[in-house]
Order: sequence, then structure tokens, then C-alpha cells
Amino acid sequence: MIPLVIDTNVFVAALRSGGGASRQVLRRCLEGGYRPLFSNALWREYEDLLTRPVWTDQTTPEERHQVLAALAAVGQWVKIYYGWRPNLQDEGDNHLIELAVAGGARVIVTHNLRDVPGGELRWSDLLVLTPSRCLEQIK
Repeated sequence: MIPLVIDTNVFVAALRSGGGASRQVLRRCLEGGYRPLFSNALWREYEDLLTRPVWTDQTTPEERHQVLAALAAVGQWVKIYYGWRPNLQDEGDNHLIELAVAGGARVIVTHNLRDVPGGELRWSDLLVLTPSRCLEQIK
């Protein structure tokens, strides 16, 4: 399985639409193609999103909780012992880089290509891709 970090905007997009690349990324995780990595910070964001009014009628609250539980079952919890600060424009995104580095992820999947790859610190082996680019490049 290919380890990756799924940004919350991809999680939301996957469950708000009836299909699309974001949903396919989650499917590949659940089918064993990708292994999602989790940290305390990312998991709290996922849980917080479940209570926000951002959802469509494509999924019910129960289905969203079931998907999150299923992701937890196939994913890997990563303890972050060293706090990298890549100094991204949005301080709230730095934890994604920390998680990816600590967990040995090959890719961060996000719709936020403006902020996430723009830090001062760079890792040459770490890709930041949209869901569609992830599906094309990471098999």
C-alpha cells in the first residue's frame, strides 16, 4: 500500500459529491491501494468537519461516520516526534507536511495547491497532488 496524507478538503469533497476523483481516492484507500496516514491534528480536523454544516444530501451523518471509521481501519496512526515548520502561508497546513514526513508518505492529496507546496522547507520525494493527479500518478 502506498502511504499518503488526505487533506480535509479532499475528505469533504469525496463525501459531498456523487463521484469524482476525491471519492475515488477514498475508495482506493478502502480497497487497499493507498494507506491513509493520520495524526492527532488531522484526525481532529476530520472529526470537527463531521459537525459542520458543509454537507450535501449525498451522504447522511451516519454514512460519513462510517466512512471515517472505515478509513481508520485501513489507515496508519503516526506519532509525530519532531515538529517541522515548513512555514506554509496557512499555519494550519503545516501539520500535513509534518505527518507526511513522519509517516514516510509519498504524497499529500489536496485541492489546496496554492498553499501546501509553498513552504520554505522542501522534501524532494514528497509530492503534493490534486486527487485527479494522484489517481493518474500514484498507482
